[in-house]
Amino acid sequence: AMRLVLLLAALLLAHGAVRIPLRRTKSLRHRLEEQGLLEAFPNMLSSRVGSKFFSGLTSGVTTEPLENIMDAEYVGAISIGTPPQQFLVLFDTGSSDLWVPSVDCSSPACGEHERFDHRLSATHRPTGQPISIQYGTGSVAGVLAYDTVHVSNQAIGLSKKEPGSFLTHHTFDGILGLAFPSIASSGTVPIFDNMMSQGLVDKDLFSIYLSSESRTGSFVMLGGMDSSCFSGRLRWIPLSAETYWQIAVDRIIMRSRVVACPRGCQAVIDSGTMLLAGPLRDVAAIQRHIGASEYTSGQVRKSLPDVVFVIGGTKFPVPAKTYIQQIYLGYCKSGFESIAIPAELWILGEVFLRQYYSVFDRAHRRVGLAPAVQQC
Repeated sequence: AMRLVLLLAALLLAHGAVRIPLRRTKSLRHRLEEQGLLEAFPNMLSSRVGSKFFSGLTSGVTTEPLENIMDAEYVGAISIGTPPQQFLVLFDTGSSDLWVPSVDCSSPACGEHERFDHRLSATHRPTGQPISIQYGTGSVAGVLAYDTVHVSNQAIGLSKKEPGSFLTHHTFDGILGLAFPSIASSGTVPIFDNMMSQGLVDKDLFSIYLSSESRTGSFVMLGGMDSSCFSGRLRWIPLSAETYWQIAVDRIIMRSRVVACPRGCQAVIDSGTMLLAGPLRDVAAIQRHIGASEYTSGQVRKSLPDVVFVIGGTKFPVPAKTYIQQIYLGYCKSGFESIAIPAELWILGEVFLRQYYSVFDRAHRRVGLAPAVQQC
């Protein structure tokens, strides 16, 4: 496994913000179903989406179950080395490591993706330090190194082993983590922290816009925000922990009635997860109001109620047209998923982020949310 912290130099703007376009792709679930391979991946169908938020950290090892990203759809390009080598990565606010496959990786999953060739980079500096990221379906192991990402000299992880075939069918080559240093593997400094310390960004914040209407137009902006991409004003929510982007939720309501999180709960805003995931009891209560968990196209969207997250006294509705997802052809599925974890924790993934422009403010330890415009 490898870790990287990188940015695409060509996208560095004059005012000190990096705007990285994201492309909406077919999800892994969709791609597997098209290829008739979905039934061959039974372990991925019951995602353990919440397990990464309660995994103990040991030296050089962190747990990051990749089942989380079976439905993830948004990827962006970064480049590493001199001259630059380009990779597609998933920008993940639920982890802190950046990794891409190494040319030394012989696993089948690596063979299907771009691999970083350190021999071609004049700025590559190896450390020889082994690293490992433990996933729910296996591990990614490799070495730690430093290289240039045209913005900073960054610690990177180069994977030499990606067991199993789970990663083989994904569109992205690696993952770029945007969470806090406290959960980074091997004590490395995440990319955005490097950018802040080196004065490469105007503001110590980044923002995410996910278009719900088209496959283009989405972006991650490091060091700034674009006010033309949301309506109204940002509602600022203080962080309740500085590991993941974790906030407190007051309650969850439907048709003006409290249906979940009645005494308050915690939530993590996670761009590396597509679904809305929560405790089994809460999700079951919401599902009872929704009805069936699987639908045919156009069957339900007009009749189903909004699911409203009340956060800091402000209502953040998620309409049925957003939480009922077309998975493949005429087949639709609820965007809610239950997780078995020892806490009242919700994971607010891409289903939520498509509704709200999100600003992740490191300087003031807060998250800003405002309704996203349809096209930006």
